[in-house]
Amino acid sequence: MNLPVTAQFTDPAFLKTSQYRDSTNLDARAVIHQRFSTNPYGWFNWVFDALTSLPDHARILELGCGPGYMWKECARRVPPAWKITLSDLSPGMLDAAWRNLVVTGRSFKFEQIDAQFIPCPDQTFDAVIANHMLYHVPDRKKALSEIRRVLKADGCLFATTVGDGHLKEISAWLSRAAGKNEGLTPFSQPFLLENGLSQLQEFFPHVEISRYPDNLKVTEVEPVMAYIRSGIRAVEFSEIKLAGIEKELREQLEQHGEIFITKDSGLFLATKNP
Repeated sequence: MNLPVTAQFTDPAFLKTSQYRDSTNLDARAVIHQRFSTNPYGWFNWVFDALTSLPDHARILELGCGPGYMWKECARRVPPAWKITLSDLSPGMLDAAWRNLVVTGRSFKFEQIDAQFIPCPDQTFDAVIANHMLYHVPDRKKALSEIRRVLKADGCLFATTVGDGHLKEISAWLSRAAGKNEGLTPFSQPFLLENGLSQLQEFFPHVEISRYPDNLKVTEVEPVMAYIRSGIRAVEFSEIKLAGIEKELREQLEQHGEIFITKDSGLFLATKNP
């Protein structure tokens, strides 16, 4: 039996065997940010800046590493003595990460790990990275407890996520396409910039938040449609309805010369010490 969209978003089996079986869907979503973001500095460079405070011999665990985008983009910035473990729930994602990073000449360890059950001793890591992935974890309290456990006494968690208004134009297009009678399946994002602070403060005495200023100005329709088709919600739309969205996008592009899409992403820095 197919799970409803709301359940799929945090269902490990669905995420591992369908949505993130390999990097195809994530790659489709990454392209639009790589090509059309208004901030030239780059999201991964900005996130990596936060890591530069770590010691020269830091031990780092990334949970939900996906295809290893950040490490590929920032390979030349990685200190040679860092010991980095990249993990993901999906073997397909780990394979993609290995393929992306084997050419960098940097040394990484790859492990299949469920963030709710981290198979490492207490106080192993100087840092844990959770880049746009905590909202997929069914039991975030369990995962945050595990993250705190494996962090050293002075360790820290770098957790990124999106805000409530992130890509709100895409949500509006989908809502209009769904129509008044059907509508979109009601869905509440479980870990946002707006609600993540309180969740982290249950486990970390000091939490800071920072936002990355950026938007999208897209000059082609196809990348937007590829983004929409790659998402979990795509199954709710027939080809006819998707064609309706594409028609609206083409009209907007013709009228304004670009398709503007709001972005709102940021970083929580959570430390074990006050």
